[in-house]
Amino acid sequence: MRQREPEAVTQLLHAWRDGEKPSLDRLLPLVHDQLHQLAQRHMARERPGHTLQATALVNEAFLCLIDAEVPWQSRAHFYAVAAQAMRHILVDYAKARQAQKRGGDLVAVTLNEELVGLESNADILELHDALERLSAFDVRKSRIVELTYFAGLSYRDIAEVLEIGEATVGRELRMARAWLLKELDAP
Repeated sequence: MRQREPEAVTQLLHAWRDGEKPSLDRLLPLVHDQLHQLAQRHMARERPGHTLQATALVNEAFLCLIDAEVPWQSRAHFYAVAAQAMRHILVDYAKARQAQKRGGDLVAVTLNEELVGLESNADILELHDALERLSAFDVRKSRIVELTYFAGLSYRDIAEVLEIGEATVGRELRMARAWLLKELDAP
C-alpha cells in the first residue's frame, strides 16, 4: 500500500532532522508544488512588475530551510516555517529596495481582500510592522495570522502547530483581523 503524502513528508522531515541526508533529496519533490503555491500566494500580493519570481522565492526559502537548525515536528510545521521564511525574504527585499531609493517612490502593495479582510492598500513593510506590533503583545495571534494568510494552513494544521484547539484558532484570528484592520487604517 502506498504511503499518504502528509505522512511521507513528516517521516522524511524526521529522517532529515536525524541527519539522514538522502531524505532531503526525496523530500524536495514531495514539497516543491506546495512551496511553489505558497510563493505564488506571496507574489500575488506584491506590486505588478516585481522582479522576484515565485520560483526564485521558493529556491531562496528552501536554501534557508536547508541551513536552518529546525527540529521539524510535522508537515504543517515545515510549511509554516517555509511561509515565514518567504515572508522574511520579501520583507528583506522590500527593505533593500526602500534603502536603495532612500525611502522615495515606494509602491504600495495591494493586499488581497481575503488577506485579513482588508479593503485598503498596504505596503509589505507596513503589514510586517503591524504584525511585529501585534506580536509584541500577543505572539499567538500574530502566528495565527501568519500561518493562515502566509502559509495557507487550515485551522486544523494551525491548531496542530500551535497546540491549541481549532475553535481558538478561529476566535483569535477574528480578533487579530480586527486589530490589523484598525492598525493599517490608522493615520
